Amino acid sequence: MYLLGYDIGSSSVKVCLIEASSGKVIASEFSPKKEMKITAVHPGWAEQNPVDWWTNLKLAHEAVMHESGIHSEDIKGIGITWQMHGLILVDKDQNLLRPSIIWCDSRAVPYGEKAFKEIGEEKCLSHLLNSPGNFTASKLAWVKENEPEIFEKIDKIMLPGDYIAMRLSGEIGMTIEGLSEGIFWDFKNNCISEDVINYYGIPKSFFPEIIPTFGIQATVSATAAQELGLKEGTPISYRAGDQPNNALSLNVFNPGEIASTAGTSGVVYGVLDKLDYDKLSRVNTFAHVNHTEKLTRLGVLLCINGTGILNSWLKHNFATSLSSYGDMNDLASLSPVGAKGLSIIPFGNGAERVLENKETNCSIHGINFNIHTKGDILRAAQEGIVFSYEYGMDIMRNIGMDIQVIRAGNANMFLSSIFRKSLAGVSNAVIELYDTDGAVGAARAAGMGIGFYADSKEAFASLERIAVIEPQLEKREQYLEAYSRWKQHLKEII
Repeated sequence: MYLLGYDIGSSSVKVCLIEASSGKVIASEFSPKKEMKITAVHPGWAEQNPVDWWTNLKLAHEAVMHESGIHSEDIKGIGITWQMHGLILVDKDQNLLRPSIIWCDSRAVPYGEKAFKEIGEEKCLSHLLNSPGNFTASKLAWVKENEPEIFEKIDKIMLPGDYIAMRLSGEIGMTIEGLSEGIFWDFKNNCISEDVINYYGIPKSFFPEIIPTFGIQATVSATAAQELGLKEGTPISYRAGDQPNNALSLNVFNPGEIASTAGTSGVVYGVLDKLDYDKLSRVNTFAHVNHTEKLTRLGVLLCINGTGILNSWLKHNFATSLSSYGDMNDLASLSPVGAKGLSIIPFGNGAERVLENKETNCSIHGINFNIHTKGDILRAAQEGIVFSYEYGMDIMRNIGMDIQVIRAGNANMFLSSIFRKSLAGVSNAVIELYDTDGAVGAARAAGMGIGFYADSKEAFASLERIAVIEPQLEKREQYLEAYSRWKQHLKEII
């Protein structure tokens, strides 16, 4: 018995097949091998054609089926995860009306800012747990004003994973998690937000049926079965946006459990069991995968734009004589905690929500030409990234998050011993590293959706923990001193 996971990213689509009983990955593939095209007609715009997602899903799916050699009737469930906040519009015949406006498109920012003020900041935060910002609802408002001829033809709106489910089944649905990431969900009243749709002039008929995150949401149609070589009637039994799903992939379901990623940008994602929010909207709060009307489970999302991109920039522009990130880490490790008084503010990848959308750019502080070396700069960069995480986690703690254990995949910045030890040292949290990814998590969740696994504990029993990094208590004061110095420099900038 097998389970499929589909991960619809903005760079590629990944497909993973696992054996349900053991949780073992049987085959995994992604497409395209080069990054998918993102169209930017104007500065700040970012669009993708959802048909490209489907095309690449089919290619990766075909490769997985060929590699595994299994029979399609042995696949008992499909889980889907996707790049969050994208907008897909279809007419009554399920035809696409325009390309998808994806997560990194910023054209809707003014619409969200105006809505935040005119609906009321306190009302938005207490009911939506976010400002409307640049999320899906604001993107739809942009279409309404700028493309009225398209707006008039809309039958249903969707998120990227809902589109894939529609292509698989011919049916359209949306979860509470999906509605919340689009800033359409009123958490106090447990319904689609009347404030948002009335303010933006969005008909309620645009919204598809609300479906559970786990459960038989739809089944594979005859058409899709023929396209993919699947069995007609195979259940689609789970769907969620990429950050809630990444947390699920690391077995993060309940209060006190924290997930983190550190690629080009970085994320810390924790679970709350009460309605709360940051009054300055520096972190986002969405419904977690196991949130229901009776069980409050909210995912608090901290996003830092300037993380691994700083390390990458240094490699290609500063440490060009070093052949790998491993070499950079080795050189950085020769520098002591605090990098001899050197501090780097890493926010050089655009405006940062954690800084109330200020754009500070990256900066180096305290450099002394007589004592500092290349290794000190490389260490200060990694510590600066870690300190940006701690700065955001302080905000999360202020709204009730208890950060004791941080779980992460063994990838990107978490491959660096300096990064791991620094994060454990300054946060005083244990770091746990696991061998998993979003597509694997979606496949496991599909097993929960069909009832093969009794609960998350059973579904993730085989999740492999690779390493545990305990805080170095003897160096705790050194980390805190370096963080305090870093924070003072940031305060002077902002």
